[in-house]
Amino acid sequence: MFPVLLFIVAFLYAAVGHGGASGYLALMVLFGMAPEFMKTTALLLNLFVSFTAFLMFYRSGYFSWKIFWPFALASIPSSFLGGMISLDDQLYKKMLGLLLLIPVARLLFFPNTGDEALKPSNPIISLCIGAVIGFLSGLIGIGGGIILSPVLLMLAWTNQKQTAAISAMFIFVNSLSGLGGQLTKGIGIQQDMLIYVATAFAGGSLGAWFGARKLNPNVLKFVLAGVLLIASVKLIIT
Repeated sequence: MFPVLLFIVAFLYAAVGHGGASGYLALMVLFGMAPEFMKTTALLLNLFVSFTAFLMFYRSGYFSWKIFWPFALASIPSSFLGGMISLDDQLYKKMLGLLLLIPVARLLFFPNTGDEALKPSNPIISLCIGAVIGFLSGLIGIGGGIILSPVLLMLAWTNQKQTAAISAMFIFVNSLSGLGGQLTKGIGIQQDMLIYVATAFAGGSLGAWFGARKLNPNVLKFVLAGVLLIASVKLIIT
């Protein structure tokens, strides 16, 4: 069942421009995977899915370098630093459970912003936000898109498609940096990693294509929010 659910999670996340690390982590917790493998596995899967999602949304004309670069400039070194830090297993699961509530809120309570309501971005604010998100990304083993997306929508700097494009590239660079931080203290690789990567890549490619070209993200967001909410509650109370 794990590869089947992995495919579905990658599809759902990529359709809204995310790499899916928070979903992969939730899935690994539900299936009892050892914590020492979780961060590495999630970040590796993130690389393939987020870059595929980025290409799809970029080719559709939704990406903005002007908005992206300040976030990335501050987040990359912060993510590397966060990746160097190891957390106690119970603390790690509690922090992950709380962070999973962020994409739930983003999916349920932040509607798409019309182009006429968009505001210009602020590079200084972007640098500060990027540094904080980057550190949390490396620490937990996510790309940070689940945190960046609601921030962009709340600030009205991007609409939903633009948010997806920027988040996808943000997730890719942070996942790469976070993995670099983990390499400094040694990482564990699952024996079935190639199967996981192929499955996530297939699901992510299909989801990104549908999300950028065909689907209204509202079709998927309630299902994704429900899955994440269940996983979040399980992590917090156990």
